[in-house]
Amino acid sequence: MATAVVNIGQLVTLAGPARPRVGAELRELRLVKNAMLVVENGRITAAGSFSEMCASIPKNAEIIDAQQRLVAPGFVDAHTHLVFAGNRAAEFEQRIAGATYQEIAAAGGGIQSTVKLTRAASEEVLLVAARRHRDWMLRCGTTTIEAKSGYGLNRETELLMLRVLKCLNDEGPATIVPTLLAAHTVPEEFAGARGEYVRFIVEELIPEVAAAGLARYCDAFCDDHAFTVEESRTVLTAARRHGLGLRVHAEQFRPGTGAALAAELGAATADHLEVVDTEAMARLRVAGVQPVVLPGSVFALGRTHYPPAREMIEQGLGIVLATDFNPGSSPVASMPFVL
Repeated sequence: MATAVVNIGQLVTLAGPARPRVGAELRELRLVKNAMLVVENGRITAAGSFSEMCASIPKNAEIIDAQQRLVAPGFVDAHTHLVFAGNRAAEFEQRIAGATYQEIAAAGGGIQSTVKLTRAASEEVLLVAARRHRDWMLRCGTTTIEAKSGYGLNRETELLMLRVLKCLNDEGPATIVPTLLAAHTVPEEFAGARGEYVRFIVEELIPEVAAAGLARYCDAFCDDHAFTVEESRTVLTAARRHGLGLRVHAEQFRPGTGAALAAELGAATADHLEVVDTEAMARLRVAGVQPVVLPGSVFALGRTHYPPAREMIEQGLGIVLATDFNPGSSPVASMPFVL
């Protein structure tokens, strides 16, 4: 089956280097005006000027008239927490009243409250909720979604969340890239035994997840209220031994919490970076680590200190924008809003 999209006002091709764009390259969208493209068996087989290509439209192709609209590739949302139960709307009222993210977490809210709700939910309930969240993203133009576990913090629910992500990927139409985030925070039952929880992740959960092919990446939240640099290094080093790619929640609230570690380990991304300093940015650039900036979480938390994206660009880093979609600190499903 062939489809031809014709009468495109502007076609965004993004043709160019097969690597992250940096510096002035970020402005090079490689636009084609008055364009068309051809899709055959689910893949784009031709794209370019309508006047040059109109004679090559396959016979019996479905014709879609774009009516001079802009046509662009789907967005890639590179940092989401797609699977969870319940919501944390009450925390927004608390923040409006002046409570901080850390104060809410210390009082039993935050991630721990979502963990309780997610552990109590069935696979069917989580799948229905995650499908709804995915559909929100699709309507906003997102077609590839990196999605993390991290609201289970035990074997049963972490595996359950990853199975839900596999089911979503299998059913399409969005591509789901699964990430194990058991190192999200220390669950309440391990409050006095942090080392034992890290041991569980390293020796039990990571090997099982990797053997089952349920995750492509492993992430760790490296910050004062989450995991230390040494704990994060232990988790991520184990993940790398088992063939998983690495991602790091870094420098969201305090400098020195994860960015240098991401560079040291050659992680694919370092995410958040609201308080990253110039030296750490230079390390990320040398190591080829892409910064994932998440302005939606800054906005939703009522903070004013956004990641230094302009300095990152000037330093030659291949920046990424993502939503950080989650029930507490960034209930944002829209990449256009983030942009």
